[in-house]
Amino acid sequence: MPCAALPDSQAVPHRCCGTIDDAMTAASRTPVRLVVGAAIVDDLERPTRLLSARRTEPSALAGGWELPGGKVDEGESPLSALHREVLEELGVRIRLGVHVPGPLPGSTWPLGDRYEMLVWLAEVVEGDPQPIEDHDELRWLELDDLRAVGWLPADLPIVETLEAMLAGPGRT
Repeated sequence: MPCAALPDSQAVPHRCCGTIDDAMTAASRTPVRLVVGAAIVDDLERPTRLLSARRTEPSALAGGWELPGGKVDEGESPLSALHREVLEELGVRIRLGVHVPGPLPGSTWPLGDRYEMLVWLAEVVEGDPQPIEDHDELRWLELDDLRAVGWLPADLPIVETLEAMLAGPGRT
């Protein structure tokens, strides 16, 4: 008999329709994988441009634009992963700026159901960015034209936050 159909004298309080503990246990069965991203600007102190990268794979993401970065390997710190990923993908070394806080606990950004991303501002300190791995094109976007590319849906809220963060005097 469904929970709502049981007389009050037979209903088991907080158990027949599930509890918050049950929901939390179910939600915790699918671990979330941490991803890191770099919002690479031309200058951390006076940014005028943001680097965007067009994905080549997986096929579901191919052609979409994103911030460079990737998955954090087991036993690796997020910052080490970010430096490694940017070097692998773009062939450059970066200096990190401020963290770009996301809306989730831990200041992460949601990337579907299985991933969450930490994002930092960064600038290139060694090398010239090239689309070495996972990308076929890079494009520097002026801060007042950040929507000139088709951002992946998960990256768009990050870009919107960057627009607000990087807007200086005289910018709207």
